[in-house]
Amino acid sequence: AVDWKAEVWVNDVKVGEHTGGFTPFYFDITSVLNKGNNDLVVKVWDPSDRGEQPRGKQIANPHGIWYTPVTGIWQTVWLEPVATQYITNLKTTPDIDNNSVKVEVAANTTSADKVEVKVFDGKNLVAKGAALNGVPVELAMPANAKLWSPDSPFLYNMEVTLYKDGKAIDQVKSYTAMRKFSIRKGQNGITRLQLNNKDYFQFGPLDQGWWPDGLYTAPTDEALVYDLKKTKDFGYNMVRKHVKVEPARWYTHCDQLGLIVWQDMPNGGPSPQWQARNYFNGTEVIRSAASEANYRKEWKEIIDCLYSYPSIAVWVPFNEAWGQFKTPEIVAWTKEYDPSRLVNPASGGNHYTCGDILDLHHYPGPNMFLYDPRRATVLGEYGGIGLVVEGNTWVNDKKNWG
Repeated sequence: AVDWKAEVWVNDVKVGEHTGGFTPFYFDITSVLNKGNNDLVVKVWDPSDRGEQPRGKQIANPHGIWYTPVTGIWQTVWLEPVATQYITNLKTTPDIDNNSVKVEVAANTTSADKVEVKVFDGKNLVAKGAALNGVPVELAMPANAKLWSPDSPFLYNMEVTLYKDGKAIDQVKSYTAMRKFSIRKGQNGITRLQLNNKDYFQFGPLDQGWWPDGLYTAPTDEALVYDLKKTKDFGYNMVRKHVKVEPARWYTHCDQLGLIVWQDMPNGGPSPQWQARNYFNGTEVIRSAASEANYRKEWKEIIDCLYSYPSIAVWVPFNEAWGQFKTPEIVAWTKEYDPSRLVNPASGGNHYTCGDILDLHHYPGPNMFLYDPRRATVLGEYGGIGLVVEGNTWVNDKKNWG
């Protein structure tokens, strides 16, 4: 399978390569640096829709709802000096039922180093814990812990320190939130979405994250956050991030502003059979072994990358049968890998009786035509109606697809 690939070279020495275009990667370039000036080159190969890799809405011949493909680097790039031994990743899991937070701290060392985690409400220390040998730190939160919601997006500050022989050798600052996403069968036998153990109606746009002046990349951070602020202004409490993964800052803005996120896998590919109005009884896409392995690898990397953002409520592995394969198996894996969130098997079908959500699409709609008492039944997409105002469209097009 032809896949997206990046190579990094420093002073004509190749220091590494990375496949998969939706998650961050890094390389240690210390050993090839010279005093004074250095040349750093990033080479990118992107076959767009000629490859089998996840690509979202990118195609070589953009038209209708299919967009100009992105080439090169579209997320933030930076250089960072670190200690010889340092913290590489944090994974935080809140549990409001047991009033605790689990923090898993990864470092580039395997020795019996101690990690210490402190949690703050503003400047007030409210929880503290430590662990050795990579064991997760379990933190007991205050009895009156503040819960995160779109109406009150409270974030606890977090400070994590790595110790070697009793001496602090690295420290990072982060944040976490106390919140829970679930489903529950309630009145009249209807299963509903819940936030913090209470029924919560989620309402928001299909946010595709394309920019006329940068495609996948917002021109400024102010532009990135503006869309989210307007989403809140319009009265929405969630966004579905549609077949795209955003830079880290976008998710932090959602955490801070109080917007629930449904996160899609940016899957592309053929959908030879799509049964949107009934449960699927046909033949799914048959992927090559390389294509299937690539999907699984990138989906895991996306979940790993975004796991600790409190605003993310739902994982969406497929959209409208685009490249959809082995749905019950993929859904079961996703649910097992992250049991703290809901899984929406296939937004708009093909529909299987698995996961937490039955997601219907109807254009222009709205219309609900299926129902599942065991899962939350949602209207995942409808509308698609555009107002074309002359002089205010990126392309001078009098027509509109919707």
